[in-house]
Amino acid sequence: MKKTLFASVAAVAMVAGTAHADPTALKFPIGEGAFNWDSYNAFKAAHDLSGQEVTILGPWLGPDQENVQNMLNYFEAATGAKVSYVGSDSFEQQIRIDTQAGSAPNLAAFPQPGLMGDLAKLGYLTPLPDGTADWVKNNYAAGQSWVDLGTAQGADGQNHLYGFFYKVDVKSLVWYVPENFADAGYEVPKTMEDLKALTEKMAANGDTPWCIGLGSGAATGWPATDWVEDFMLRTQSPQDYDAWVKNTLPFNDPKVIGAIQEFGWFAKNDAYVAGGSAAVATTDFRDSPKGLFSSPPQCMMHRQASFIPAFFPEGTQVGTDVDFFYFPAYASKDLGKPVLGAGTVWSITKDSPAAEAFIAWLETPIAHEIWMAEKGFLTPYKAVNPELFSDPTLRKMNDILLQATTFRFDGSDLMPGAIGAGAFWTGMVDYVGGKSAKDVADAIQAAWDAIK
Repeated sequence: MKKTLFASVAAVAMVAGTAHADPTALKFPIGEGAFNWDSYNAFKAAHDLSGQEVTILGPWLGPDQENVQNMLNYFEAATGAKVSYVGSDSFEQQIRIDTQAGSAPNLAAFPQPGLMGDLAKLGYLTPLPDGTADWVKNNYAAGQSWVDLGTAQGADGQNHLYGFFYKVDVKSLVWYVPENFADAGYEVPKTMEDLKALTEKMAANGDTPWCIGLGSGAATGWPATDWVEDFMLRTQSPQDYDAWVKNTLPFNDPKVIGAIQEFGWFAKNDAYVAGGSAAVATTDFRDSPKGLFSSPPQCMMHRQASFIPAFFPEGTQVGTDVDFFYFPAYASKDLGKPVLGAGTVWSITKDSPAAEAFIAWLETPIAHEIWMAEKGFLTPYKAVNPELFSDPTLRKMNDILLQATTFRFDGSDLMPGAIGAGAFWTGMVDYVGGKSAKDVADAIQAAWDAIK
């Protein structure tokens, strides 16, 4: 559901579109600029796919389809292969139909790893080539996290790497107005202890620290799930987070209750939230950041993912009028710098030499840098040239991604729909409405038990 909300922001809910790569239409001339052309030339020398075809299904439409097409043009130019990309706004349904009918494309770019895992277990995916897991572990920041997220159980009952993450989103962000901080003498916190101390200081000074809104029509409550997920990563191990998402760690375990209460420390204190805690559930998430920009400001900080500038006042410039910082980790806990986010993951749905060569293409810096030079692309690949980001905001977000020691996918999107897009949402509304964290967690766990 959250992905649907984000897509609506970008206005990309379009009908499916098909395109073929055109190697004569390369946007960035080969050999020019700060791109890693050596990686392109080395890949080209090692791969002759003349006469072969690669079919791809993905979720990208609109500007994103143009950007992925641009990247595919370079793969086609390097190899001689013919590439056909189909973008669909009903990707989840289409890939199930295609795989079950035996008409799957060579490759699919899944919007989240849960569906990838479902199809792997049914035997519809091919494990990625040998050595891919080691490559990801060694070349991606928080590499083991990406291996874990791309690994699933196959039809043989064994775990294999089925997914290669490419194009990532970051959610662990706090937005603020630098001028407001400067006027009040506030500094960007580096640790969660600092963030809590800053929250207390702001309230003591008569400034409202936070704007929080959970309203989202039928999806009301979802913004709170991101808070809880971020706190699960900041108070518990990545293994506990994974167990929680799968419900092998019950939702009403004290570890999860504690993460909910961490969110409540911010959201259920009338002095900490614009409009008081009673306004949290009724304020629309799209309206909630507007308090940053009022005069005087109604709040000083807003925790939300990278898409939220779409709802800032028209003309707001990120980096000057408003900025962001990493939602920090506890200095007192040995959990590194975890980052919560999302992203697309490539899998082989119909094996061929060209399909495996495409996975090798994703291991080249140039395959990432081409999209970096456009818009809307982040990557954990440590070897790319950050100077190529077309937007300094994206470069700063990517720095957060590259500094991550752990990355985890949005947990509610990996849970069964009745929980992650149902009981979890309503439970968070009940929590800010006055119910205890334990009562809410018990109710969510009961809902999970009911669907097992």
